[in-house]
Amino acid sequence: MDRSVDVLVVGAGTAGLVAARDLVRAGSEVLVLEARDRVGGRLLNAELPGGSPIEVGGQWIGPGQHQVLALIEELGLRTYPTYTAGRSVAELDGSRSEYTGRIPKGNPLTLLDIAQTQLRLDRLARKVVRTEPWEYERAEALDAQTFDTWLRGHARTSGGRAFFRLITEAVFATGPQDMSALWANFYIGAAGGLDALISVAGGAQQDRVVGGTQAIALAMAKELGERVLLNRPVTDIDWDDAGVRVRAGGMTVRARRAVIAVPPPLAARIRFTPGLPGDRDQLVQRMPMGRVIKLNVVYDEPFWRAEGWSGQANSDRRALGTVFDNTPFTGGPGVLVGFLEGRHADAGARLSLADRRALVLEDLAGYFGPRARQPIDYIEKDWAEEEYSRGCYGAFATPGTLTRFGPALRRPVGPLHWAGTETATRWPGYIDGAAESGHRAAEEINSARTVGT
Repeated sequence: MDRSVDVLVVGAGTAGLVAARDLVRAGSEVLVLEARDRVGGRLLNAELPGGSPIEVGGQWIGPGQHQVLALIEELGLRTYPTYTAGRSVAELDGSRSEYTGRIPKGNPLTLLDIAQTQLRLDRLARKVVRTEPWEYERAEALDAQTFDTWLRGHARTSGGRAFFRLITEAVFATGPQDMSALWANFYIGAAGGLDALISVAGGAQQDRVVGGTQAIALAMAKELGERVLLNRPVTDIDWDDAGVRVRAGGMTVRARRAVIAVPPPLAARIRFTPGLPGDRDQLVQRMPMGRVIKLNVVYDEPFWRAEGWSGQANSDRRALGTVFDNTPFTGGPGVLVGFLEGRHADAGARLSLADRRALVLEDLAGYFGPRARQPIDYIEKDWAEEEYSRGCYGAFATPGTLTRFGPALRRPVGPLHWAGTETATRWPGYIDGAAESGHRAAEEINSARTVGT
């Protein structure tokens, strides 16, 4: 089966669907090819007992995420706040703190060290993000070291270093030793600072979407209708100045331009003829995905609320280092969501399902008491096993990547345009960054049409 369109979009995640909508509105004939049997990419809902949706992929929306907030409003969806009332738990540097508000109790020297290190980090991140990160005056020095090296040079206490390792795993789903210090600072600066990334109220975890975040993708796909084709994995793209010829799942599509809206490691698995420029190919070889297993543990009711807990917990010693109340908008059943991230996901994936479940329940009981050992359902998603994601939350740059090959991240190659949350200038790694990238890729194509290229 052969098709011809103006623009082909590869990937029906948020970035691809946003780009497709913009292009259709500008008058282009568009086709979206999605490898999976569903839309949404790293947004995915599962079903709780009783039928309510629950997110097993990306889920939170926060202040300052203007692109996705505008999209949610436009699609007629609603948000509601993450539950935060009550005591939270923090286990750090060998001690446990139960606290309300933003800042846990702890060793004053450790807390001072954390505050001072964060101040330095936020100041540096603001400088990095003012330009393309590879153009920052100290970019080469930062990019030559891991984020772990940078932290060891600034955090003075063992508790401070443990805190930032926990934060890195929670935000990036990898360890600080794996990632460029320049990428870490760019990412933090692009969100407006570390507090914006790690906070609930006023931060990236503040709100959720009624009906689950996959509703965003489902609504866009419904609007696009037959322009979205599922079960069409793109394997080959032939390209030249005249356009592209794409082979996918038994069909061939010709288009004047294409938007490649998949994570960098997956874009690298497509066979391009001729081969992509060396800088682009070298870039994607150096941007692996983070690794996370997301776990929704379901109870007949949110028992922790009645016992005065917020459902939020963090620990630098448990495998389940981050936990939130994930009870749906309806108020039941009760759900605690937790994450095995980075090295903990590596280890957890090697366990049997029964042993992994036991590990998770033991950690939840350590946080909130013995009732946590008695769920009515257990829902998990290992994103490294998802064939067309191969990890979450997003890709990250290893040392030396941005200063050597960073400009290739967004730069079009002939008729090929790149989208995806990793290419965003604000909130990379988040739904908002994906939406930004889709708008940008569509604008590149619309501008090219205006000048007749």
